[in-house]
Amino acid sequence: MNRFIPRVLLAPAMVTLFLWMIVPLVMSIYFSVIRFNLLQPDQTGFIGLENFEYFVTDPSFGAAVTNTLLLLGSVIVLTVGVGILLALLVDAPFPGRNIVRILLISPFFVMPTVNALLWKHMMMNPIYGVLAQVWIFFGATPVDWLTDWPLWSVILIVTWQWLPFATLIFITALQSMDREQLEASRMDGATYLQQLRYLYIPHLGRSMAVVVMIEMIFLLSVFAEIY
Repeated sequence: MNRFIPRVLLAPAMVTLFLWMIVPLVMSIYFSVIRFNLLQPDQTGFIGLENFEYFVTDPSFGAAVTNTLLLLGSVIVLTVGVGILLALLVDAPFPGRNIVRILLISPFFVMPTVNALLWKHMMMNPIYGVLAQVWIFFGATPVDWLTDWPLWSVILIVTWQWLPFATLIFITALQSMDREQLEASRMDGATYLQQLRYLYIPHLGRSMAVVVMIEMIFLLSVFAEIY
C-alpha cells in the first residue's frame, strides 16, 4: 500500500513522458520507410530502405559526416580544455570572483539564433565587425571569416556557446574537492602541476564524461549556428 500511492501519483507523468518520447520515434521510423510528397500526397507508399540508400549514396554524405565529426571533436576538445582552465582560474579566491563567474556563464543563456547573429554581424563582419577592426588596427587585411573559414567560424561560435556550460560543470566539481587533501599534498611538497595531474584531473573525470556526453547529444543536431 505504501508503494501503491506513489506509483499512482507518478503514473500520469510517466505515461506522458513515455508518449512524448515514443510517438516521435514511431513517426520518424514510419516516415523513413515511405515515399512522402507534400505536393502529391496521394502518391505516398511503402519503399522500404530506399530513403536510407539515397541518403548514404548522396555525393555530399561523406563531406557532411566529416564536417560533423570535425565540429563535434573540435568543440568538445576546446570546451573541455578551456573549461577546465577557466574553472581552475575562478576557483582560486580573488576580488570580484563572483562577477567573473557570472560573466563566464552568461553566454550559455543566449539563444543559439541570437548567438549566431551576434557573431555574424557584430564580430565576423568583414567590414564593420569587431575582428575586422582589430585586423585593421594592426595593419592587416580583414578576413571574411564566413566565406574563407566557414567551418572554423562555426566551430568558434559553437564553442563560445557551450564553453560556459562546461566551465559551470567543472566549477561545481571543483567546489566538492576535499581541501584537506590539497593542503596535505602541499605539505608533502607537491607542485601545482603534480596536483593538477594526480588530484584535479582525476576528480574532474566524471564531470568531463558528463560534459562530453551532453555536448555530443546536442552538437549532433546543431542547426541554428550553421544556418
